[in-house]
Amino acid sequence: MPRPVVGITTYVVPAKWSHWDLEAALVPADYVYAVERAGGRALLVPPAAEGIDETLDAVDGLIFSGGADLDPGLYGQEAHPETSGITEERDRAELALLEGALARDMPVLAICRGSQVLNVARGGDLVQHLPEVVGGERHKHTPGAFADHDVALEEGTRLASLLGAGLAVKSHHHQGLGRVGEGLRVAAHAEDGTIEAVEDPSHRFAVGVLWHPEAGDDLKLFEELVREAASYRTARSN
Repeated sequence: MPRPVVGITTYVVPAKWSHWDLEAALVPADYVYAVERAGGRALLVPPAAEGIDETLDAVDGLIFSGGADLDPGLYGQEAHPETSGITEERDRAELALLEGALARDMPVLAICRGSQVLNVARGGDLVQHLPEVVGGERHKHTPGAFADHDVALEEGTRLASLLGAGLAVKSHHHQGLGRVGEGLRVAAHAEDGTIEAVEDPSHRFAVGVLWHPEAGDDLKLFEELVREAASYRTARSN
């Protein structure tokens, strides 16, 4: 039976390999490995506001990957001095792709920045610099290294049914979820009160986690995404 195809949104950034120093569309390979180990086939999706329907026609599910900060203007705020790396093209492209996926009830797993895209798409906003709120850098203590901490899952949520009451996670973010977007419910908190996950119970599978499950060993989120992608593919073909 064909593997369901899971699209993974990519960065477009300067990169170096061998003798080359060029702009490249890329994503950490852990995302790809997680999808493949969970039984899916990964397809990288560079940011483009055009061709949304063509992209959605080609995949059975989507992962919205991590990356730089969103433009605060999208949620009605001025940029904080620590907000950086804004790429308006990626913001526009991913918001359009997410809206299109949800309109089709395509399964979506939104990771780190992706969970922020999900919240903003639903009218929520972000905390632009968490250390000012929680009093420390526990979610991103070292650039380029994941921070380990625990999260508690909310009873009765889809995430709790998959992951249990709590788990240790790997994070790398200085921003967080503020006002929760319409139709989303909070599914997890960190020990410092930070919202760590949201989900939309009205959709087949629409989950956003602020941590990086692809960096850990637990494949449950990816397995559920792939399972839902297979179900979506079957329903679409019928």
